[in-house]
Amino acid sequence: MAKENRAASRLYAVQALYQMEITGKGLNEILAEFETYWMGREIEGDLYHEAESAFFQNIIAGVLDRQVEIDRQTDRTLQEGWPLRRVEALMRAVFRAAVYELIKRTDVPARVVVKEYVDVAAAFLPHDEVGMINAVLDRLARENRAAEFE
Repeated sequence: MAKENRAASRLYAVQALYQMEITGKGLNEILAEFETYWMGREIEGDLYHEAESAFFQNIIAGVLDRQVEIDRQTDRTLQEGWPLRRVEALMRAVFRAAVYELIKRTDVPARVVVKEYVDVAAAFLPHDEVGMINAVLDRLARENRAAEFE
């Protein structure tokens, strides 16, 4: 169950980061909204999975705290001429959450981080964009956690 809760936490974190960027909502407002209305709730007949609230909050707060560093790393890894600000907001949210985990959540194996966020991306984005996300995250994982790939 904990694995599914972590996966749900990542999905919600990406959605929350996206929503924050699009709507301009702040951290406290977005955390309260997701925990009150989304996590583990039934909405229009769909049951939303329970999430690990502390993990969800850690990702969101961590991304906000380290966003400049995260964006710089991602910019360096994206193809020349495609800075992070030019990619779609949902892709930015995926990159930001994943890179935060790669930098700070060393308790989670890098390969798990990459796979989980590629799965999140696949739920929303076309196949070619998911492939690009996979390639970028794999490279960032190898840069940030080289020892895990030896």
